Amino acid sequence: QVQLVESGGGLVQPGGSLRLSCAASGSIFMINAMGWYRQIPGKQRELVAAISGGSTNYAGSVKDRFTISRDYSKNTVYLQMNSLKPEDTAVYYCNSRIKTLGSAGYADYWGQGTQVTVSS
Repeated sequence: QVQLVESGGGLVQPGGSLRLSCAASGSIFMINAMGWYRQIPGKQRELVAAISGGSTNYAGSVKDRFTISRDYSKNTVYLQMNSLKPEDTAVYYCNSRIKTLGSAGYADYWGQGTQVTVSS
């Protein structure tokens, strides 16, 4: 069907940067929105950033530090994370709203998650 494969997580010191990537593949007819969520143990998954068409949306806590972008030709979304803080530590999940070949509508798909740890 559809796979979302994330990469780019890891351990970084406070103030450092990381770039996450998520590539969608499979029986894709059209992609509507793509985005990133994050989750820490015991808390709900929260939206970090999303991109749809020419519009972007950011959580207030990451605005001016994170930048989401998309390569339409590669069905890939990126999250550039700068000035990272310990509170950014979480598992980051890629999300995409995709219409597959032969389907009537769009459905949400998720990546497997990538750990981001910000610590000195």
